[in-house]
Amino acid sequence: MPAYKYLEELWRHKQSDALRFLMRVRAWEYRQRPKITRVSRPTRTEKAHRLGFKAKQGYVVVRCGVRRGGRKRQNHRGMVYGKPKHQGINQLKFERNLQSVAEEKVGRKYSNMRVLNSYWINQDATMKYYEIILVDPSHTVVRNDPRIQWIAKGVHKHRECRGLTSAGRKARGLRKRGHRANGKIGGSYRAAWLRRNTLRLKRYH
Repeated sequence: MPAYKYLEELWRHKQSDALRFLMRVRAWEYRQRPKITRVSRPTRTEKAHRLGFKAKQGYVVVRCGVRRGGRKRQNHRGMVYGKPKHQGINQLKFERNLQSVAEEKVGRKYSNMRVLNSYWINQDATMKYYEIILVDPSHTVVRNDPRIQWIAKGVHKHRECRGLTSAGRKARGLRKRGHRANGKIGGSYRAAWLRRNTLRLKRYH
């Protein structure tokens, strides 16, 4: 069995004794470190390479921890002075997934880099941990590589904030193809909502 296939099978069985032990020890280590930390090499080598990582200059891997759970509304003592419709405080969920939140946090801290992709590495009761692959768009090695030089273009600045990464596209519902994607005209949920909720009447002259 090739080495990467072996690693893939290992990570596929997350409840095996070896992986449970490793992840428990690593989760303890991650809790002691800062939430956003640069790592020297990817924790999941085969996953990182599948998502576009190369072990050469211009590529950086950063670990990021995100707090789990929903998004409680920030109202003083939970009091909403308005309609009953808006009085929900506790059971509210954020629209995007935690992975895209992690990408945005890292993209904001490493603002000179471009977020390529990310993957899950660990979680405990309160945190989820992801590793984010960053690319330096001003590095000569990146700019001269025909496979990755697209990311140096200006349109890819802060692509993680605009839902263009894989995790962001998932949050926008763009993982579907074919007849399942009929409701996704343009992939903009705001535009789709506006189209469904606008009354259009034909005008006769």
